[in-house]
Amino acid sequence: MAGTTGNGGGPLGGVRVVELAGIGPGPFAAMLLGDLGADVVRVDRPGGPGLHIDPRHDITNRNKRSVIVDLKSAEGPAAVLDLAERADILLEGYRPGVTERLGIGPEACLARNPRLVYGRMTGWGQGGPLAPTAGHDLSYLAVTGALGLTGPADGPPYAPANLLGDFAGGSLYLVVGVLAALQHARTTGVGQVVDAAIVDGAAHLTAMLHGMLSAGAWQDRREANLLDGGAPFYGTYRTADGGYMAVGALEQRFYGEFLARLGLRDDQQEGQQEGQPDGQPDGREVPSPDGRDVPPRDDPARWDDLRAAITARFAERTRAEWTAVFEGSDACVAPVLSLREAPGHPHLAARATFVEHGGLTQPAPAPRFSATPGAVRRPPAQPGADTAEVARDWDVRSLDPPQKGPQR
Repeated sequence: MAGTTGNGGGPLGGVRVVELAGIGPGPFAAMLLGDLGADVVRVDRPGGPGLHIDPRHDITNRNKRSVIVDLKSAEGPAAVLDLAERADILLEGYRPGVTERLGIGPEACLARNPRLVYGRMTGWGQGGPLAPTAGHDLSYLAVTGALGLTGPADGPPYAPANLLGDFAGGSLYLVVGVLAALQHARTTGVGQVVDAAIVDGAAHLTAMLHGMLSAGAWQDRREANLLDGGAPFYGTYRTADGGYMAVGALEQRFYGEFLARLGLRDDQQEGQQEGQPDGQPDGREVPSPDGRDVPPRDDPARWDDLRAAITARFAERTRAEWTAVFEGSDACVAPVLSLREAPGHPHLAARATFVEHGGLTQPAPAPRFSATPGAVRRPPAQPGADTAEVARDWDVRSLDPPQKGPQR
């Protein structure tokens, strides 16, 4: 297990962020800003936001402080406006119109703080016929074409957890948006509203594929393309012990090494790598060629035969054995690890890609900065635990005494 946390403040030191508590992409975006050094205050509701796990384990709430405000009480909206007056960024993830009805919408907040960046995170966006309706990650991906890229040709698309929609198409675009708007606000003194929609971000992620589709280099169906599992040299293969290896040998020179280490030979290339003996790329023990040449990779009509040969070879050894065969090579092959296994991978351990803090193993802040490194400075915020501290540090007396409100 690798890594401990440092004391770096991050490049966003001094930036103040208010997060109106929710679940999914909003909290993740606020966590990322906190990882980068921002002072993030999470406004929790009485009773909690509803993620339904022990708050001590909610890593998306690390590097934050929490206050409890009952937004439906007479005093609640005023406390949020007091926070917004002192903030650089406010993040909210409610349905369109909710914060306006509560009296803490963009107009009210910008009236108190004209330099404020007001970030709005939704699935459908602030406008359009579906804007007022409910949805989840899968719903948003479905209409963008991104979900239709996943899964086998003869089966249904699969749900990629909520990584592609909520976090890639949602959180990361929200963070890019509010940081760009913050730069504008600091240059001009004028804040603005950032409308970050998962459908917009997920669609934006498909830009390269739309270009390939237009050029005739991508077919609009699953497992028929270079990067969607259609090519036998870009996909996953089951090993003898039920594990999987991921193969990404796209370039010819990498593919040649892949075949050599696998113990197969291209019937056009004869498995020969320049400057290296056949089947022995670097002196490491690899399977001996079994005398079978495999079809050339540039003949899609024979990809099924090529895939069958590769499948049969991977089935002969365990995941650990194949990992050893391909270790340190340019064959672009890696073991498929589980969430629990990933922190122990030697490369990730050496880079401290995962850290331990407060008894929790968790991904380290990313990306990395040479002069202003980020760090896990605080454990997941406990709802309301920091109300008095925030009231003092931000000089928001409307938080002191803490807002209690009825439990819901």
